[in-house]
Amino acid sequence: MESGSGGGGGLRRLRKTESAEMRWVVPGGACEEDEIESSDDGGADTPAAASGSRGGGVSDDDDDDGYEEDEMLRQRLVRTGPRADSFDVEALDVPGVYRHQEFTFGRSIVLTLQTLGVVFGDVGTSPLYTFDVMFNKYPITSKEDVLGALSLVLYTLILIPFLKYTLIVLWGNDGGEGGTFALYSLICRNAKASLLPNQLPSDTRISSFNLKVPSVELERSLKIKERLETSSMLKKLLLMLVLFGTSMVIADGVVTPAMSVMSAVNGLKVGITSVNEGEVVMITVAFLIVLFSLQRFGTSKVGLAVGPALFIWFCCLAGIGIYNIRIYGPEVLHAFNPVYIYYYFERNPTQAWMSLGGCLLCATGSEAMFADLCYFSVRSVQLTFVFLVLPCLLLGYLGQGAFLMENLTTSQQVFFLSIPSQAFWPVVFVATLAALIASRAMTTAIFSTIKQATALGCFPRLKIIHTSRKFMGQIYIPVMNWFLLVSCLAFVTVFGSINEIGNAYGIAELGVMMMTTVLVTIIMLLIWQVNIVVVLCFLTLFLGLELFFFSSVLGSAADGSWVLLVFAAVLYLVMYIWNYGTKLKYETEVKQKLSMDLLMQLGCNLGTVRAPGIGLLYNELVRGVPAIFGQFLTTLPAMHSMVIFVCIKWVPVPVVPQTERFLFRRVCPKNYHMFRCIARYGYKDVRKENPQAFEQLLIESLEKFIRREAQERSLESDHNDDTDFEEEIASSSSRVLVGPNGSIYSLVMPLAESAGANNYAGANSGPGSSVSFDGSLDEAVDDGRRSLDNELSFVHKAKESGVVYLLGHGDIRARKESFFLKKLVINYFYAFLRKNCRRGIATLSIPHTRLMQVAMQYMV
Repeated sequence: MESGSGGGGGLRRLRKTESAEMRWVVPGGACEEDEIESSDDGGADTPAAASGSRGGGVSDDDDDDGYEEDEMLRQRLVRTGPRADSFDVEALDVPGVYRHQEFTFGRSIVLTLQTLGVVFGDVGTSPLYTFDVMFNKYPITSKEDVLGALSLVLYTLILIPFLKYTLIVLWGNDGGEGGTFALYSLICRNAKASLLPNQLPSDTRISSFNLKVPSVELERSLKIKERLETSSMLKKLLLMLVLFGTSMVIADGVVTPAMSVMSAVNGLKVGITSVNEGEVVMITVAFLIVLFSLQRFGTSKVGLAVGPALFIWFCCLAGIGIYNIRIYGPEVLHAFNPVYIYYYFERNPTQAWMSLGGCLLCATGSEAMFADLCYFSVRSVQLTFVFLVLPCLLLGYLGQGAFLMENLTTSQQVFFLSIPSQAFWPVVFVATLAALIASRAMTTAIFSTIKQATALGCFPRLKIIHTSRKFMGQIYIPVMNWFLLVSCLAFVTVFGSINEIGNAYGIAELGVMMMTTVLVTIIMLLIWQVNIVVVLCFLTLFLGLELFFFSSVLGSAADGSWVLLVFAAVLYLVMYIWNYGTKLKYETEVKQKLSMDLLMQLGCNLGTVRAPGIGLLYNELVRGVPAIFGQFLTTLPAMHSMVIFVCIKWVPVPVVPQTERFLFRRVCPKNYHMFRCIARYGYKDVRKENPQAFEQLLIESLEKFIRREAQERSLESDHNDDTDFEEEIASSSSRVLVGPNGSIYSLVMPLAESAGANNYAGANSGPGSSVSFDGSLDEAVDDGRRSLDNELSFVHKAKESGVVYLLGHGDIRARKESFFLKKLVINYFYAFLRKNCRRGIATLSIPHTRLMQVAMQYMV
């Protein structure tokens, strides 16, 4: 307990440094502590729910009685400024996270350079290898073939990166977050599509939820929402689509560095004829090792450093394109006529169909544009792509097409051969640097996707490092970084050619694109409420186009691309097994939670000795008392005088404001001194828990809840006076309320009304009656204040005695009568993942001197 006392001293020091001012009442979330606990879980929560806001013995069904009048009174209790959330120490340094941020001209230039360095590196380097892969199996024989292939590339570039992603998909972001899991989170927020049954009605009152209520005219969205919420099969299908898309994103992050870097290094074979394929592979391996070693320095630092290099690269693309069009003639501009695509397929249908896999590579990086959106704004990405990236790419491909029309025998190293001899080596240097930068685009997108997946219970916990104190959401995951490096090196050494890697690249890109198309279609129907004709046009055009491309790349899967499919399948199984085991464990804990009747029979001492101190029992349940608490009661000879069940819960929103972070409820009657605290986080929130700061914030939030509870009891007692006369007197008298910081607030009616009421009292009841009423009012206020002071004093004494963290290490095992497949998945695969993922102790940064653990096994 000595360490607990030391912690208390640290808390007192911390309290002096933090502001005590905050907004007490947040519109839409003012009564989160009053949340009605559902009895759908077997009725085990009924006694706990009875004290949700008024202590023990009051049913939650009466929580809303007089709510509107109480709400009007509470809206007048406001303090200024937000309280600092010690969970988000690093995020507090982020400018403009919760407020509008003005962008100056200089800031806009810096943002544009960072956008180039992070978002557009992948799509910007596609001219290095697109035509090489397209004409690998079937060399070109005529100028018409060049025009047809070039027209195919131009319209693929316009339809997928520009029309689909820049103009449509980017608007499907979840509060600035992009990627497959951001889309899934957006759907789960608007419809209860999550398989984990830990949703609470109070979650919808978080201000960042941003729900859009379906309109009366579009009942279709309501029907879809109802169907999605009631169908377990649709929920599972939706999750499977998201997991499949995520596995393809990770596979894409393995192939992208290999493809980009190797295609750039291939330029050495043009400038130095003695360089062979083996040397290209070795140089590529060296570059990749350096690339992934620099990943830990963060997005903003590296993005700003390499942004100018990408700007020079796009200028080189445009300059080389203009040079080739000028040298070889403007005939290549005819490729903007889509009729050449028809002629291309009519003359050589097999060749044109096989070249689709290479053609798609011009759109690589489109998903990275969306997944990396968390680092930048939608407008910055759109404007940079439309006014810089797209024109430079079009000029670059047109220049290569002009060169090919005059050099029909050339089908490999097209980009490097089209460079003017005077600028060859400078361009090779810039191209290599751009390829290294491009490799980071998907890697940063994977880090963001993994964090989202972990928060939503679909990926094992990994160590996440926040690399920026200025930009929220910029992260680095060491384990995933080195896993991608090893996988990437394996692909380079096994395949050894950009042609074979290119086909695998196309499979990964198309897998992600198709899942994005399906999810955006659901968002169009459910949230945007777009006209059904527009939705069908979107789905038919893009999903049909992507399936057509996918048929081409699957035709070449036997050449080695099947390895990538196996890799993606393994990743999919890892995520699915983790989600399945997590869901099964949570459902089992819900079924086996302790009965409140049992706790009531044990009494306020819980059948044991209550020692001074606070016990923070971490669990995953949002309702009820976890079974692991019974394990503590039977294992420990004494229990702390105050017990708080702490649940760290991820909400399907990017960010939960600090003022809406905690949700407190009372468990059992007041003399039990047991509370539940739900700490709610968005999947983008930074969690940098300092134990002392966490304890301070938790205790202060608990005190706020207790004061607010006392305030509501005072309001209730005023409403329940015996006579109308007393009600009128009470409504005209001053209400003295205690705020969370101990300040006294007076809710006074206008002076004229107060005077009128007093005159009325004197005329009808006489002085004696008036004195008697004032005395009873003062006595009630004194009793309420005395009860409040006693409980707050109890909390302070418990805190000074020490805070101990109680962790239950719950494990699950399949029952003996279970199917063999379930035993294999739960007892071996899921157990292996739990054993090797990041432990809860490390995630919570709990000091070992104040930690107690109890193991418990659930049979499922």
